[in-house]
Amino acid sequence: MLDHQLEAIVAQARAAGAPDLADLPLHAARVAYRQILAAADVPPADVEVHDIHDGGTRNGVTLRAYVPRGTGTTGPHPVVVYCHGGGYVLGDIDGYDAVCRRLCADGGFAVASVAYRQPPEHAWPAPVEDALAGAWWVARHAGRFGGDGTRLALAGDSAGAVLATAVARRLRDEGGPAISGQALLYPPAAGGHPGDYPSRQRHAEGPTLTGRTMDYFSRHAFGPEGCAPDEDGAPLRARDLRGLPPALVMLAAHDPLRDEGVAYADALRRAGNAVTLVEYHGLAHGFISMGGGVAAARLAQRQLATWLRGVLGLDG
Repeated sequence: MLDHQLEAIVAQARAAGAPDLADLPLHAARVAYRQILAAADVPPADVEVHDIHDGGTRNGVTLRAYVPRGTGTTGPHPVVVYCHGGGYVLGDIDGYDAVCRRLCADGGFAVASVAYRQPPEHAWPAPVEDALAGAWWVARHAGRFGGDGTRLALAGDSAGAVLATAVARRLRDEGGPAISGQALLYPPAAGGHPGDYPSRQRHAEGPTLTGRTMDYFSRHAFGPEGCAPDEDGAPLRARDLRGLPPALVMLAAHDPLRDEGVAYADALRRAGNAVTLVEYHGLAHGFISMGGGVAAARLAQRQLATWLRGVLGLDG
């Protein structure tokens, strides 16, 4: 059963004639997505904000860092490197500002929200390259915003969750900095490839993400066939998932991506990794930005912060 508060929000949007994002040109879809993110989110938390652009790398690194305020928040702070969602083609650090402010305030750690180039203007694997460059930059330069680059975790929602999985594997293989944990919210882990994922059909009409929108994202991100060309875009096809950081996989029952998220959690576990799988039975895709209008989504935001505090060693 869909959460009653979420059900009311969905009904209101439908009554207002809100289109499926798949029916919009890309520019209009990007504007609409930012409006969706703001519609039910919590008010922005009072944290320090640092906008950073470092052009010293190949494509430059752009990120927004959030640092806790108040008593008991003396740095340097552990850092969560956050990759935003939006099917790789929508979303930006401005649209996810409230999400990252709240995560910082709830968790008492710094958050570095990484901007990444988006298809179709920038061909795959540009998002992966930028997410990885952002994580390396934070490891080396977190002190510029009061962070501790030796205490890092990764987090991301939807497409951003897949980017976080790619960064975790790349850092493992490149001898990168140690990552304390990876928090993955409703990842499209199959990268558009077919498979035994009944939730794709069960929730093809939403209530938030639809099957048509999933295809729209995949075609823009990966080309006409709509399938990720590598394991960075389809972590369920990864050859080696051993030796990865502990994972929190957070899913929504009313989500076409639900089953591939479960499959990825199972794959991580079979490879010997520590995995915590949490499913919110009344929620739908995108709940991380719904904390202002849906009490269960606000609980999910707090649980995300609590888990990250634990792996970062902030709870003793």
